[in-house]
Amino acid sequence: MPIERRTRPADRRKQAASGAAPAARLAVKKTWKMYVGGAFVRSESGRTTEVRDADGHETHNVARASRKDGRDAVSAALAAFPRWSATTAYLRGQVLYRVAEVLESRATELEAGLVRALGVAPGDARREVAASVDRAVSWAGWTDKFQSLFASANPVAGPHFGFTVPEPIGVVAIVAPSRPSLLGLVSTVLPVIAAGNAAVVLASEADPRTAVTLAEVFATSDVPGGVVNVLTGPVGEVAPHLARHLEVDALDLWGIDAPLARTLEEDAAGGVKRVRRRAIAAEAWFDDERATSPSWIEPWVELKTIWHPVGV
Repeated sequence: MPIERRTRPADRRKQAASGAAPAARLAVKKTWKMYVGGAFVRSESGRTTEVRDADGHETHNVARASRKDGRDAVSAALAAFPRWSATTAYLRGQVLYRVAEVLESRATELEAGLVRALGVAPGDARREVAASVDRAVSWAGWTDKFQSLFASANPVAGPHFGFTVPEPIGVVAIVAPSRPSLLGLVSTVLPVIAAGNAAVVLASEADPRTAVTLAEVFATSDVPGGVVNVLTGPVGEVAPHLARHLEVDALDLWGIDAPLARTLEEDAAGGVKRVRRRAIAAEAWFDDERATSPSWIEPWVELKTIWHPVGV
């Protein structure tokens, strides 16, 4: 189909004055960037991947992360981790609650994005966005409560106390679930940062745009830059770099096929990383009792025992 030349403002004013029909204009297509260190960035390689809407018509360009982009994301997470982990549990809860507020304020946009990108029915899109908002509120409430479940005062034989307390593990790399793309992201990222960790998220290949939109939510809420970093690109190309990175402390793998998962686990073993490889049915993500359990936080904390003399 021939493409008509975009008209200048002066030409459009003349057309309006004469009553002539305006010439067709070209749509401004968005190039979706990654989110690293609190900024939206292109891939350092300049590469992009073309993605289509569910109807196959509209196309968009999404940044394609390189190994260097992965290193930059890990560096940003490492820089943000000390301050975020030292933030009080109460304040982390307030920050996550702000994420819920911003999610709700952008509900219409998020619903339209799910319909456009994945062909989700409008009713199902509304349900997923509403569940995502509720999930964020739930994790905001857990930030100052999970410690009492994991901590303990241990019985000892001697003049000293023994305490076990949970501490954040560090930088967690997450390979996001494909479906549900928004609720799955919220349900995997928020437990990680609720515990005081920093996250590097590799977005779903099926719907990277929802992940970048969620990154915009983090950017416009109170989440400090670097606490959550979002990369886009092929899982088989980007995930091995994260698995081999020695400053990544844990991997959370969702929906990875068996051969690739085995490769990632072998790569992670070189850095003695904690690895969780999981998959649940799409409907199970909507089960609040199952998907907001503190067991979602437990893999991302270390239980440390402290001995303290009595009377000192």
